Amino acid sequence: MESLFTSLVGSNPVWQGLVGGIVITLLNMVGALGVIVWRKPSAKFLDASLGFAAGVMLAASFTSLILPGIERGGVIPVLVGIALGALLLDWSDRVIPHLHLVKGPEGPHTERLKAVWLFILAITLHNMPEGLAVGVGFGAGDVSNAVKLMFAIGIQNIPEGLSVAVSALGAGMGTYFYASLAGIRAGLVEIPLALFGAWAVQVVQPILPYAMGFAAGAMLYVISDEIVPETHRNGHERLATFGIMLGLIIMLYLDVTLG
Repeated sequence: MESLFTSLVGSNPVWQGLVGGIVITLLNMVGALGVIVWRKPSAKFLDASLGFAAGVMLAASFTSLILPGIERGGVIPVLVGIALGALLLDWSDRVIPHLHLVKGPEGPHTERLKAVWLFILAITLHNMPEGLAVGVGFGAGDVSNAVKLMFAIGIQNIPEGLSVAVSALGAGMGTYFYASLAGIRAGLVEIPLALFGAWAVQVVQPILPYAMGFAAGAMLYVISDEIVPETHRNGHERLATFGIMLGLIIMLYLDVTLG
């Protein structure tokens, strides 16, 4: 897989990061456009699939970011990065107005932004760590590990994209096509952040273990603060938990078998 990716994309880590960001964004788009075909997926399915996405992200945070970061720079820089990633996401939640369809509004109250934009801001904040993680993975120079991370994030982006589009539709955000565009638009942030992550760790190599920890900490924050609570608010917590376990098992299996 590593040789195939390199032969198609080239060996420049920054370019690889850009391509990785495009791949995960396209898979997010596949999920978001799914609402045009599958117009009414059940709430149970959506909560279970988001749980699956959380399980994949949880495994990828450790196998593709935290453990490789410790191998490269030691445990302290990675732990510092994890703390900074979580703190930045927490700060963003507090200062950027956004809307969760189940949890409701967060951040400063504002009348200037319509609900659709508050919703898109919420999903954009959710997607930012994923794009950054893929970019940092490729910037680290371990193509095999980065490709696994790219596919892990991409796979979990499919149910996420579908869930966003369905939620946007439920909030009265226009037609099925417009709802799918809301999901696609929120995922576009992953491309520039993937590019930035790959470029940053190439330009300043000493920040690599910090950056890997930072990306992992931000993803772990999203899992705990956003995905798990949202999937447990509709009475489907058991299905969501089994989804997490399935995603974790599959990701760990792929990580071992793909080397």
